[in-house]
Amino acid sequence: MSLARWACIALLALAGCALPLAPPAPAPLLAPHLRLIGVAELAHGSEYAGARIGGLSGIDYDAHSGEYLLISDAQARIYRARLHYDAQRLDMPQFTATQDLLHASGQPFAPWWRRQAGMDRPDAEGLRWLPGKTSFLWSSEGDFSRGFGPQLRESRLDGRPVRDIALPASFSPGTQPRRGPRGNGTLEGLALTPDGRTAWLAMELPWHQDGPQATPDSGGAPVRITAMDIASGQPLRQIAYQGDAVPQRRRLPGPQINGVSEILAHGPHHLLVLERSYSAGAGFGARLYRIDTRAGSDTLALDALTPTNHRPVPKTLVADLAALGLTPDNIEGMTWGPPVQGRCVLVFVSDDNFNPAQVTQFIAAQYLGPDGDGGQCGTTGASVLSTYP
Repeated sequence: MSLARWACIALLALAGCALPLAPPAPAPLLAPHLRLIGVAELAHGSEYAGARIGGLSGIDYDAHSGEYLLISDAQARIYRARLHYDAQRLDMPQFTATQDLLHASGQPFAPWWRRQAGMDRPDAEGLRWLPGKTSFLWSSEGDFSRGFGPQLRESRLDGRPVRDIALPASFSPGTQPRRGPRGNGTLEGLALTPDGRTAWLAMELPWHQDGPQATPDSGGAPVRITAMDIASGQPLRQIAYQGDAVPQRRRLPGPQINGVSEILAHGPHHLLVLERSYSAGAGFGARLYRIDTRAGSDTLALDALTPTNHRPVPKTLVADLAALGLTPDNIEGMTWGPPVQGRCVLVFVSDDNFNPAQVTQFIAAQYLGPDGDGGQCGTTGASVLSTYP
C-alpha cells in the first residue's frame, strides 16, 4: 500500500501512542494451523549499502542460493537477504545486495516524491521468481493520480526490464465515476503455480461496481483474484474472494480497512490468502486463509458482481496471526522458506512505510495445515522441499 494513505496512518499511530486508550473488545483468536518459530524486527532507519531498508511489500525464497528476494514500494527497489531459523528461533536477517529496478527507458523509476514525465511511480507490492531464477515478476498498484493503472512486470536481478505484461482493460482506472478498481487498492497479491505457467493476481479491495469496502459491521464486497497465463499474458480465470469484516473498530479518527495483502501458492490448485487490517488507534491485524482455486464460479466475464450472479470461493482459516502471541505490524509479504523437522515454514514480512511508529517485521512459522495438493510448500522450484542445514 502506497505512502499516500499511510502518511495519514503515521500521524494517527503517533497520536495513538500518546493517548490512554481503552483496551479493544475481546475477540476470538485462533491459530489452528500455524506454530510461531520467531520474530525479528529491524531498527528504524536501518540501512544496507547506503539504502534505507523499509517499505518491504513482497518476498520470495530461492532454495538454490539460499537467499530471499524482497521488494520495496517507496522507490522500486529489490533487496537480497539471508534469514536463518530453526525450530525454536529466528535470527536477524542479513542483507547481501540491493538494486534499483529500471523502467523500460533504462532509467531507475522516479520515487514517489519526484515525478518524471511519461514514467509511472510504481507502488510495488508482490514479486515471485520465475523458473530458472534469472528473472522475476513484480506487481504495482499503479499511479492513479497520473493516469497509470496497475502493472505486472518482469525484471532481472540487475534491475533491467524484460517486459511489461498487459493487463485486462478492466484493471485500469475507470473512465466512468465509481467504476473499476479503487486507487491504492489493486494488485497487492501475487502467486505462481508450481509449473511456473500461471500467475494469480489478487486485488486488495473490491472494484467500485462490485460494492463497498469492508467495515466493522460487514465484510463488504468480494475482491477479484485473476489467473494469468504468463507466456501469453492472457487472463484464464477469475474467482471472487469474500474478505472478513474489519476486526476492530477505530478508536481515533482515521481509516478502518480490511483487504487482501498477499497470496501464495500451496500446490497447483490451492492458495493461501493473507488478509491485512488496520483501524486507527487500534492497530494492525492479519489473518491467513486457504482456498481451492477450482471452487467458486468464474467471474472473468462479469462486469459487476452481485450476490446472485456468482459464487465466492470458500475459505478455511489457517490462523489469526495475533493468536501466535505476537503483535503483527503491516504484514504484506509471504513466502515458503526451508522446512523444519519435515514441516513447511512460512516467512512473513511487514511494510513499515518508513514510519518510525511502525517496524520492519520478519516472522517465521511452521505450517501445520492440511496437506492438500500433496503437501507441496514451494512454487516454481524456488522453494522446494529440502533439509534445512
